[in-house]
Amino acid sequence: MKDNVNTKLYSTDINKDRIIMIAVETNKSLNKVDSLKELKLLIDTTGNVVVGQLTQNLSEVNRRHYVGKGKLEEIKSLIDLHNANCVVADDELSSNQIKILEETLELKVIDRTLVILDIFANRAVTHEGKVQVELAQLKYRLNHVVGSYEHLSGQGSGIGSKGPGETKLETDKRLIRDKIILLNKDLDEIEKHRNLQREQKKKNPTPVVSIVGYTNAGKSTLLNLLTNSNILSEDKLFATLDTTTRKFKLPSGSNILLVDTVGFIQNLPHQLIKSFNSTLNEARDADILIHLVDASSPIRQTYMETVYNTLKEIDCIDKPILTVFNKIDMDIKLPIPNDAKAISTVCVSATTGNGIDDFTNILEDIVLSLKTEMTILLPYNKAHLTSYIYSNCDVITEKHTSNGYMFFLYGSNKDLSILKDFMIK
Repeated sequence: MKDNVNTKLYSTDINKDRIIMIAVETNKSLNKVDSLKELKLLIDTTGNVVVGQLTQNLSEVNRRHYVGKGKLEEIKSLIDLHNANCVVADDELSSNQIKILEETLELKVIDRTLVILDIFANRAVTHEGKVQVELAQLKYRLNHVVGSYEHLSGQGSGIGSKGPGETKLETDKRLIRDKIILLNKDLDEIEKHRNLQREQKKKNPTPVVSIVGYTNAGKSTLLNLLTNSNILSEDKLFATLDTTTRKFKLPSGSNILLVDTVGFIQNLPHQLIKSFNSTLNEARDADILIHLVDASSPIRQTYMETVYNTLKEIDCIDKPILTVFNKIDMDIKLPIPNDAKAISTVCVSATTGNGIDDFTNILEDIVLSLKTEMTILLPYNKAHLTSYIYSNCDVITEKHTSNGYMFFLYGSNKDLSILKDFMIK
């Protein structure tokens, strides 16, 4: 049977669509006013235009056509009024819901998850990013293959062809599953490589600090400012998907590794969380998390809750957290929210540099809090260890004595094991 299924990285092809957004608000759902604002930003990011929206309060989402039956007529009226050619639902729809809505409304219907996947597909640059996005897309497609070909069962000719035959739907699903297996193998190889890198990092005592936050909070802008880098930084949702690591020198002169991670978002599709597992491990493996918040956003508190829910989902909520309220050069609403989960908070502008000195000093205090204070007396015949001390420890003072070099420093557990014979108790 001829393979008619395209399993390559694909786009939803909603370029220049005129879109009606629809949402159902239940007692269990998030605030749909804020959620629809974000959905509009997502659609804007794809280059399309929102021309109308409709929200309905229900006790639960309609299993057949998402909204209530009576609301379908209102949606049709909105479509005619605005000459729309696409409807986007603010929740993930089942394949059956999509099929019924498309047949009823007589136009294309997609959901929030597919919009996010479309953005990721257009943002993926590296081989790893493309594999992760394609895997997420195929998992979505596997659950949304519409059974419109079920009547096309037929038999082939030749040995082994007798029997009921394979429907087009079955063929589509089999091909998608085969492709998923291949992509998972590819990601397994990438994960092995990342694990080797992690083992090397463990041998290096340099603290790792991951920058996490809601998409478009300014993570890449902050990393560029601190490390004089030129990572792509745009005022867009998910401007970058790939993890970037840069070395940064704290005020005392000691080094840390800063890691920029993929942005979070409300209702981040589970397909993406699973597919980006190796990338999200960068947050899991960090010693400290910088939680970057867009202080200018009117729904910053919602964004903060979303980030913490995602951190909980990927099992790294218990790490030391420094919350940084960014974009204070813009019009922001006071007071700044409290963050009980953070060790400390600070306000900065990654664009102008305002507040960065306070930020680096607080970050250094947190880094030092993870280390042990030590007083070391190093005999002169062990002078070769001074290079190790200055390369790996945070030296506060050094003086020469009649018995050797005396250091007051902060060191990691590894430093403690290497220098323990020279410690002054």
